[in-house]
Amino acid sequence: MRYILAAAATAFLVTTPAFAEDPLLNDAVSFTGQIFHLDSGVPGLVIAAVRDGESAVFGFGETAKGSGREPDAQTQIGVGSITKSFTGLSLAHAVASGRTALTDPAGPHVGIVETLPQRDGQQIRLIDLATHASGLPRELAPVEGVENYADASFAANLAGDPLLFTPGSGIHYSNVGFDLLAMALSEISGMPYADLLQETILDPIGLTATSYERPTGDNVMMGYDWNGVEMDPGEAIPNRFGASALHTTANDMVKYLQWNLDRFDAVEAETRAISHAGWVVRDGLDPVSGMDESGHMDAMGLGWVIMMPEGDRPLIIQKAGGTNGVFSYIAFAPTRGVGVFISINQFNFSAATAMAQTANRLIATLAPR
Repeated sequence: MRYILAAAATAFLVTTPAFAEDPLLNDAVSFTGQIFHLDSGVPGLVIAAVRDGESAVFGFGETAKGSGREPDAQTQIGVGSITKSFTGLSLAHAVASGRTALTDPAGPHVGIVETLPQRDGQQIRLIDLATHASGLPRELAPVEGVENYADASFAANLAGDPLLFTPGSGIHYSNVGFDLLAMALSEISGMPYADLLQETILDPIGLTATSYERPTGDNVMMGYDWNGVEMDPGEAIPNRFGASALHTTANDMVKYLQWNLDRFDAVEAETRAISHAGWVVRDGLDPVSGMDESGHMDAMGLGWVIMMPEGDRPLIIQKAGGTNGVFSYIAFAPTRGVGVFISINQFNFSAATAMAQTANRLIATLAPR
């Protein structure tokens, strides 16, 4: 593995074993990551990019404060809500294989409650869960005497009329909706959701380092809260598998980007197309809430945020995630063959917003309109 000394004495770069032959890719990615790491002051950062089938990964700082270990392509990272893009892809696979339809009601497949809430005669459909259009709140409210995220916690929160708007009439970011979507997909497939994801998505794409298991060893990205205190991720909660529980590596995110960018590969072409399509367009929706932190949402794919071209920046499909002191962002320009993944290990909302903007600008640099 090749190491390159950065301009700053405190930062080092580490590339993947397959160093990209594209000099612009290497230079743009390493410079972008180095400058952002120095500006943001976060303990550690990993940045990866792909262009025309080539890839480069660079790491800066430390996986954990005082460890002396730079993050690299194999560093295990909890990617939070990037998990939602996988849940959406699982739904796309179920639709492409004929097991369900996007517009099927979700309620009959969510076994923890007898019925899901509805309003104005409109039921929550699978597509509503996958596009944040269900009307469900962002998080579960605490229930006295009930463990959060237990079946009883979901049941209590879904009782009565918790909807914020009629399903399908608006968009409000909802972790609850994606957790329910994973439960519904589990029932539709007849297997635990983790096994479904492994069999239909992770194994076929070759994402060998991506799973719900808590990572161990000394090459794990430690997350820090706003005050710089370590955050323990704990063990994964199965009822949260749809929204935010996956761990992965930059190497696997490179594979994921390449799979998503391979638009004309006949293998799983229908699944990919269903996943990326703009199923819900922003125009006319009321409300639209919680969708623009990483860039203006123009439409929603299945878990993916779609941003129309602007200036020199091409159309981008993206998803951000934050969990246990780690912020991550993945984005790609489907018609340009360019994608970026970036992750930082401190809860710093201004840095997280700037991180997404930095990644979007890098895509514009590597794939201008």
